[in-house]
Amino acid sequence: MPPSKLDEEYVQNSFHTYLKSSLTQAKVERLIEDQVLASAEADLMISGPALCLYFAALRCTTNPPSVPLPRATKSAPPLELSSDNCPPAFLGFLAVWAATVPRIQGLVPQDQHDLARIICGLQPIAIPPNSECAGIAADLRAVAIEISQRRTFQDRYASDLQAALDAGSSGNNLKVKTSFVPPPVYSDLLTPESSGYGSKKFASSSSSSVLSAFPSRTPSPTILTEDTPEIDFIRETLYSALAAVLEQITASRAHNQHPLARLFRYDPPRAHFAAVSLAILEVATTQGIILPDQNAIMCVSAREPGGHKLTPDACPEPLRPFMMELIAIGRDAQVMQDEDNEETIKAIERGDQDIPEPRFERVQAIIVDGVRVGGGTAADRCRTRKRSVEGRAVAFANRVNALGLSISRIKAFRDREKEVFDVLGPHP
Repeated sequence: MPPSKLDEEYVQNSFHTYLKSSLTQAKVERLIEDQVLASAEADLMISGPALCLYFAALRCTTNPPSVPLPRATKSAPPLELSSDNCPPAFLGFLAVWAATVPRIQGLVPQDQHDLARIICGLQPIAIPPNSECAGIAADLRAVAIEISQRRTFQDRYASDLQAALDAGSSGNNLKVKTSFVPPPVYSDLLTPESSGYGSKKFASSSSSSVLSAFPSRTPSPTILTEDTPEIDFIRETLYSALAAVLEQITASRAHNQHPLARLFRYDPPRAHFAAVSLAILEVATTQGIILPDQNAIMCVSAREPGGHKLTPDACPEPLRPFMMELIAIGRDAQVMQDEDNEETIKAIERGDQDIPEPRFERVQAIIVDGVRVGGGTAADRCRTRKRSVEGRAVAFANRVNALGLSISRIKAFRDREKEVFDVLGPHP
């Protein structure tokens, strides 16, 4: 008789227990400073869970890898999370993590420390750095991104950060509070049990007409200043791309269901994040929007038919890192597509029967499907999962997803993002 599966809530509680201790350990080792924990910047939603996975890999003593779980009571027998008893929702996470365990434990201590630094966005100390570390970090961050997109994680992360901030604090000192706030839930009706995705008739109007139909409103205070037309240009450009992504679901429904349509049906919160990340790729690869040679973005503008050219220097200081990363993603995405085309042409000229999967398509698949792979046992999934030594496709997908998560921190964007999903997104 096969072993019974562990309760999802028990596994989640165990993860958050380990996450608190991992954040505290990272704080002690100065991988994460107090001000970063307090500011709860978007990347902390990724580096925090990734560090938890890293420390768990260092502690692992079993083969195949498993995770010892905290005992519910002192008298309870010890339990380990393995592929045999892992809840189906977490089996993909466990499979990818298990594949990294021997790689992490095979690193020398200096490279293990560099791996932790890379996970936290810090530069490695070794010169030259071990290239294997970048690939491992990409895989751990990919798992962490999907964990961070779960609503159950978002609702509890503030308490995890606060626990790390409070650790080692003196009672006489002023208590520092974390500023983390979960991203908004775009519709309380969008749940797997009640949504019935697939039955809604989409609006027939174009993306631009739908977006222009939104009522004008007084701008609300944001993380920027109130008078920031630059963020309006970026916002409307991303909204336009998001509308195009959502309309692709409509176009594909009749003959071949779009992967996002399935994701909206079974995991609406992740579908929202995936749609935003795909919209970033849409902006990055649509000809004439990202202008790498001019370090600029040609933004959508209702008043300027040809678009409005926006550069980082013209933006308020808080918006510049976002702008620079969006331009960099556009530059790298365009290079990636060119390299994919060259590889395809070479394969055809050689007469290869198996044309290699374009890396850009792999990036899109990672954004939608995450790290889950269907079919077979966890060990089978580990063996069949394609990755290069440095996980270039995974690393690039992580960058796009990280930018998507950071967008949810910008109040000016998320306020009306809900309207885009309400108008164009799947509904009952």
